[in-house]
Amino acid sequence: MRAVVYKGPFEVAIEQVEDPRIQHPNDVLVRVTSTAICGSDLHMYEGRTAAEPGIVFGHENLGVVEETGEGVTSLSKGDRVVMPFNVACGFCKNCSAGFTGFCLTVNPGFAGGAYGYVAMGPFVGGQAEYVRVPYADFNCLKLPEGTEKETDFVLLADIFPTGYHGNELADVRPGDTVAVYGAGPVGLMAAYSAMLRGASKVFVVDRVAERLQKAEEIGTVPIDFSQGNPAEQIKEQTDGQGTDKGIDAVGYQAQAQGEDREEPAIVLNSLVETVRPTGALGIPGLYVPSDPGGPDEQAKKGMLMVSVGRLFEKGIRLGTGQCNVKRYNRHLRDMIIEDRAKPSFVVSHELPLDEASSAYEKFDKRVEGYTKVVLHPQAA
Repeated sequence: MRAVVYKGPFEVAIEQVEDPRIQHPNDVLVRVTSTAICGSDLHMYEGRTAAEPGIVFGHENLGVVEETGEGVTSLSKGDRVVMPFNVACGFCKNCSAGFTGFCLTVNPGFAGGAYGYVAMGPFVGGQAEYVRVPYADFNCLKLPEGTEKETDFVLLADIFPTGYHGNELADVRPGDTVAVYGAGPVGLMAAYSAMLRGASKVFVVDRVAERLQKAEEIGTVPIDFSQGNPAEQIKEQTDGQGTDKGIDAVGYQAQAQGEDREEPAIVLNSLVETVRPTGALGIPGLYVPSDPGGPDEQAKKGMLMVSVGRLFEKGIRLGTGQCNVKRYNRHLRDMIIEDRAKPSFVVSHELPLDEASSAYEKFDKRVEGYTKVVLHPQAA
């Protein structure tokens, strides 16, 4: 089958790879009709992880069941399904508690598994014509038949639940004011989710004009950090108090204000200043224990200069960690079905799989309006 294969920093290619097969009675094979490129994929693409050449990318996958293992009971050939980026068993201590992003079974020695991602287990990615789904009864979410809302539903694999997860981590409640740092796909989903949850006012911080425009279109207040300290800009619009809650949707490749260099802890420290005393932070933005391209020796080891003293002084609570997609994807799916949510507003391009190499390059450079790309390996 054809698949997107990582060749080295800033290079992917469409290559023929081995077809997946049923390996366990609980597996299914899915014919992939939509698979999205994630900002997390760019970390590997840029050589900022330990990913080695040969890995097949793709953890945001939707398609149609082609074959089922003999132990699968809830799925049949022809079912349209979307899979969380988390690969989870459904029965370990963490999965039973709802922490499917930290499954203790699927990736021995590490809490959590995912498709096509470095250190997240042996699961081949879905930027390909087919993908094998283990523990399929647990990991597949059924969708309505047909092709309607395809670009909405594919976002249930990761970014819509992840944005919602940022709000859960920050305990966003009706009436809260919220600051979201980062207006990429996850940041926009976090801001959108805050609006769905009844936030009274949402600020979105970025410096890319197209992203800030998109944030304004959904009813949030855009804050351009290239125009001045974002925490101060937000305080000026909140009677000097700051927001009730804050969400980091940027992660460790954050850009320094007014300079063309990275400053990995700047978003965390800015949020500490943005959120009022006794507020809360949600941190779904990615941080890693090892960053080969870090700007200094400490950052390369995942050790950042965060203002813990100020955090403590203000009594700010925080939650971190990757999203437990299954905690949210069912009710978010139902909101899409009932037209209460339409997350596909973030999708800028839908392309055939063969254009993946160009799409990665343009998405990485943030050019030509590339904000979120959905690839279509096969017809729906």
